Amino acid sequence: MEKHLLRMRQARGFSLIELIVVIAIAAVLLRVAIPSYMTYVKKARRPEAKTALLDLAAREERYFTQYNYYTADPVALGYGATAVFPVALGSGPDYQLSVTAPAAGVKGTSYTLKAAAANGQASDACGDYTLDNLGNQGNSTSATGCW
Repeated sequence: MEKHLLRMRQARGFSLIELIVVIAIAAVLLRVAIPSYMTYVKKARRPEAKTALLDLAAREERYFTQYNYYTADPVALGYGATAVFPVALGSGPDYQLSVTAPAAGVKGTSYTLKAAAANGQASDACGDYTLDNLGNQGNSTSATGCW
């Protein structure tokens, strides 16, 4: 009978110290895992900005073949009437596309496209992406391997 009571007493549950140790281990793991996960998410969203820039460049080249000059007019390029084009991936736009070309009425032979990092991507290591009419690709930081 005494052995039976001893087993019941041992099988009652966890002690407070054991519970605190488990919570401390979980906290350390989360402290390491969450930033690593956020970095991975930011890295995974970069191709969307690059794809959007390349699509916008193709639209500019198509426009150039028809009119023999580049434009900054988003409507002429097949977008909405705003000067900034959002690239939405999650809850909000992660990049804002913009075109720098000569003003309306001026026949331009060059353009610069920019995908400005916004919201969650604003703290990304690569920052903003740029692409010009010569195909020069860049980013606003000195990080390598972004394009």
